[in-house]
This record gives sequence, C-alpha cells and structure tokens, in this order.
Amino acid sequence: MPHLTVIRVIAKLDRGGAQLSMLRVARHLASRGVRTRLLAGYATCEGVALAREHGLEPEVYGRAGDLQWTPHDGFAAWLEPRLEGADLVHAHMFGAWWAAVRAAATTLPVIASEHNAYHWPAEDHSRELATALPGVACFFAHGPGARATVVEAGLPADRVLTGISPVTGMDARPRADLPAGRVVFSGRLDPDKAPDVLMAAVPLLRGRPPVLMLGAGRLEPALREQRARLGLEQQVDMPGWASDPAPLIAGAAVLAVPSRDESFSQTAVLGMGLGVPVIGTDVDGFPATLGDGRGIIVPPEDPVALAGAIQDVLDGQARIDRAGARRFAQQFAIGRVAEVYERTYRALVDRTALAA
Repeated sequence: MPHLTVIRVIAKLDRGGAQLSMLRVARHLASRGVRTRLLAGYATCEGVALAREHGLEPEVYGRAGDLQWTPHDGFAAWLEPRLEGADLVHAHMFGAWWAAVRAAATTLPVIASEHNAYHWPAEDHSRELATALPGVACFFAHGPGARATVVEAGLPADRVLTGISPVTGMDARPRADLPAGRVVFSGRLDPDKAPDVLMAAVPLLRGRPPVLMLGAGRLEPALREQRARLGLEQQVDMPGWASDPAPLIAGAAVLAVPSRDESFSQTAVLGMGLGVPVIGTDVDGFPATLGDGRGIIVPPEDPVALAGAIQDVLDGQARIDRAGARRFAQQFAIGRVAEVYERTYRALVDRTALAA
C-alpha cells in the first residue's frame, strides 16, 4: 500500500486519555506505512515528553490558554503553511479542528475527533462550530454528547463515525508489592475526573481498605489537604503519575472511576480487560461502557453512592459479568483500533483523489 502522511493537530497536548489514545494510534500506524507529524496549539512539558515517548516530536504554537474550546485565528494562521505536503489532517478537540478547517486547502481532507461533550466551559462557540462543520470530511465522536451536538449543528449523520480508543496492558500481571483488597483510582487529578469525590467516599468504607490514587494534576495539592483533613494519610497512597498503570490496577479489588464528565474511559476498559470490577458514573457515554452488567454505575457527585458500591464489591455482594467485561474490552486492542483508522484514512484519501 502507498505511504500516507497524516498531520495530527491537537489543541492541548498534555497527559490525558485523549492524548494518549492519539499517540498510541500514531505509533502503531507508523508500522503500517502511515507517517504522522504532530502540531499542538498548547503543550505542557509532560505532554511533550509523552509525545516523544511515542516517537513524535511536536511543533507547538505555544499560546497559553484553553485552545481546546476556543476558535483562534492566530492558531489557524500558524497551521496553514505547516499543512503542506500532507495527505490528510486529523484534528483533535474543537479548537484544533476549527483551526484546521480554516487552514486547510479545499483539496486536503480534514478529520475531526472529539472525546468530550460540548459543555463550553467559558464562552459558547456553537455558531463557530456550525460554520466550520461543512469543512469536516468525517467526525469521530467518542460519546453521544459530541455526536448529538454536531448532527444537530448540521453535519450529515453519515459523516459521523464512532470514535474508538486503544487500550493496552490487558495482559499485565499484578505487582507483588501492592496490598490485597485495594481500591484503585488512576487518571488525571483534575476536576472532571472527580478524585475528590472518591477521597470523600473513603471514610465511609468499613475496615479501612487500602486506596491507591494514581495520577497528577491541578487538584493534587487540594487532594493532599483533603486526605490530611480526613485523617486518611495511612490509608490513601498518592504515589504520583503512573505511565504504565496496568500492573497496579491488575489484582485490585475495585477500580473506581468517579468522573464528572466521561464519554469513554480507557482506564475503565483496562480494568475490565484485567478482570477488575469497575465502578463508574452516569455521565455522557460512560453507561454504554459499563452496561449489561459489565460494571457498576452510580450517580456523579455522590460520595455516599460511590462508597456503597465499593463496599458491595468488597463484601462480595455485587454482581458483575467479568467475562462479558473482558470480551467487551478486547475490541479496543491497539491492532484493531489502528486498522479502523487506517481504513478510514485510505478511503478518504482515495475518494478525494477521485473527486479532484
């Protein structure tokens, strides 16, 4: 097959599930003749390091601020000369695909991806979204919220595809030095992941089970203060970010994913693939992941409900279809996911060439 050059544009390059998904796919596609260049609107040092770990050296626009949710003319102008020589553009997050549509030549197809529902944390940019959508050749929606928004804004439904994220580590073995019966959280310590809700739930658990809270982020100082205030410093271990959380999740009694906003959780699917009971929240597309008995779903922002669900698992009272959860997780193996994206890319490039 002919080689392809894909330029990936991401609004915010940081440590996170959406970024990690993109980087894993790009690395795997390299072995299939799909070359990737990475352009970022904004990047943290941790995000740049993560990209380099996956074999990519990003170019960064460098403007501080939330380009994830903001259309920015300067970002689009910066992109324009850097898109030359590409076969297609795959842009991740609204601020990136809006800018990519503005910057791309009419013969250069633009693919958009969105993991989050459009809650517009600051100014509402629904008008700009609708104006840019005609320039999107296809849209990978990773949750029902993103899908509903773009279809309502006028994107034909046949251009909206179901986004899938690769999950690795489902064959990991548990680390021998970790306590049995542990409750694990793994992810960014940011408000949308709600680690503070889990911290509030811990004192409600009987028997003081060990809790391992993996991650780093904006809430870390507040979480450490909350842990001290609740007297949980001996019970809750906060060792920091884990680049490979699979051996720490494997063998856990419970994996808690108490998110306030979650279309799809790679961490949850990893836990399911490892046979660990997963507790998640009733937000956006998350119930579709844990449905049919594959996990337990509780309301968001509810430490009492979260603690009750954890306790049921610890007490052996919860009914979870672990075999079904493992089967569900296997569809997100990296090889299958990369094949889906490569097939989409090649079909789109071929269609564009025929139309030229």
